Amino acid sequence: MSLLKKIDETNNVLTWFEIPVTDIDRAQRFYETILDIRMSRRMDGDHEAVFFPYNPDVVQATSGRVTGVLSKSDKNSPSSSGTMVYINASPSIEGVLARVEKAGGKVLVPSTAIPAGLIAVILDTEGNKIGLHAER
Repeated sequence: MSLLKKIDETNNVLTWFEIPVTDIDRAQRFYETILDIRMSRRMDGDHEAVFFPYNPDVVQATSGRVTGVLSKSDKNSPSSSGTMVYINASPSIEGVLARVEKAGGKVLVPSTAIPAGLIAVILDTEGNKIGLHAER
């Protein structure tokens, strides 16, 4: 009997992400502004985190909704050359893109159609290259 669990359409491969930041207040304002959301902050020793909204009942289910944090720590630093994370820009990727520069970021790749919807790439206020995705 295999101890490996098969990953299929009922399981997310990605379950968590951390976006490193140097100025957590500025980063929180940026993401709250462009995504029109409210985030919550927690401190754990020397690690400060601001959580993207999530429903804990859904996250703990079999597949779960992917979520993550802005992370300020001496152990990480922002980078535009690391792994690309795509944040949900639904219902309107254009609406999110319209707020990026006003919030201090930069649009690197405008809205682009792919088979799974629309994507775009931005540079946040901390220097991270972040993808945006919307189903339409």
